[in-house]
Amino acid sequence: MKPVEWSRERLLADLENARHRTINLVTSLSDRQLDVPYHPGVNPPLWEMGHAAFFYEVFVFSLLDGAPSYDPSMDDLWDSFHVAHRDRWRKDLFPGREQTLAYFNTIYDRVADRIRNQSLSDRELYLYRYAIYHQNMHIESLIWCRQTAGYPAPEDFKADRPAPSESLAGDVDIPAGRWLIGMPGDSGDFATSGFAFDNEKPGFELDLEAFRIARTPVSNRQFQAFVEDGGYQRPDLWSFGGRAWLQTEQDMALVHGYAEPLMRQPRHPLYWRWHDNRWEERLFDRWRLLNPDAPVTHVSYWEAEAWCNWAGRRLPSEFEWEVAALANRPGQPFRRFPWGNEAPDPTRADLDARSQAQNPVWDYAAGDSPFGCRQMVGSVWEWTSNQFLPYDGFRVDMYPFMSTLQFGDHKVTRGGSCATSSCLIRGTYRQAYLPFRNDVFTGFRTCAV
Repeated sequence: MKPVEWSRERLLADLENARHRTINLVTSLSDRQLDVPYHPGVNPPLWEMGHAAFFYEVFVFSLLDGAPSYDPSMDDLWDSFHVAHRDRWRKDLFPGREQTLAYFNTIYDRVADRIRNQSLSDRELYLYRYAIYHQNMHIESLIWCRQTAGYPAPEDFKADRPAPSESLAGDVDIPAGRWLIGMPGDSGDFATSGFAFDNEKPGFELDLEAFRIARTPVSNRQFQAFVEDGGYQRPDLWSFGGRAWLQTEQDMALVHGYAEPLMRQPRHPLYWRWHDNRWEERLFDRWRLLNPDAPVTHVSYWEAEAWCNWAGRRLPSEFEWEVAALANRPGQPFRRFPWGNEAPDPTRADLDARSQAQNPVWDYAAGDSPFGCRQMVGSVWEWTSNQFLPYDGFRVDMYPFMSTLQFGDHKVTRGGSCATSSCLIRGTYRQAYLPFRNDVFTGFRTCAV
């Protein structure tokens, strides 16, 4: 376990970083932009900010100190379980920019003061980290809100990483064997190196047959070939659920900047368009020439599944994915990231909205897994074949809705995305998305059949 003073300094740094990024993502928008059009995949930015502050109130001040809330009349409205999604757009229910910012900063200052001046037991450290990481989840959703609405890129987006010249392709062979999956359920380091959310626990051993998995995620070039081969017009490539999704019209108004509904059936990835005899992709508020070597992004599970059927491939199970990423074996040193246990940095993974999945799928060689798989952390959340279900022995964590509301009808994605915070992700992290979601930063890699 790390020394308490190290943990205190790290906590304050992580808290300050989350505060700065949240404030910038909100205050850099005009009043008109803050009034984001309704979309089922996003939340109003001011609600995201207030909800993040409320989470500190509930899981730090109330749990640890029994303190009353800042404004009891707002408790149900900042609570995602109690307020209906559409109601989060009601201006008569929520304060405006200045009041919400004042609330957020007040709670932030109180949390920082508590970290500096009160005890730091393992339980307190765990709760602080939990609340900070929860805030980072909402930072990612604030980023994809900008993508959804066609707003300017966040200040973190640099797009300044040179692309490597040497490409990488093909599969790696993963031998049959007994592997370790997930994080320990009862760890003495639960607040430090063993920190994990409830759906990652308890870890278990699993026997897997040998398999082959792609070194890299599927690229735009590879997916473009499927589109141009008529993949969206071939029902035989799509499962029953995929065909139902394919035949359902989607409102493309926000994608193309229309004020009125624009209903279309899917014929290519959400943010692609054929314009002036070339494929373009919208990145935030700009249409760009499609980058053929970047990972395909914003595709649903159904699209990933259909591409696999077209290519004679398959999606990995989430356990195959984790073995390829971490190679953890019983009785051997445990690896939290593909490269070991050092925290992610910009040389190893595309995280923190810095590059936004615009570099080639063969970039970030420093982040390779022991088997040679690349970009298994960052770039895109990778679809797996698994439903999101609890591990045997699952116990609800202190936040009962972290996982339980998604069990059963969601699919598991792994690895984090270009918009995921580097302090949040690890190789055992499981993210649940409904299979039709293509508004988030999802992509995929495949296995040999």
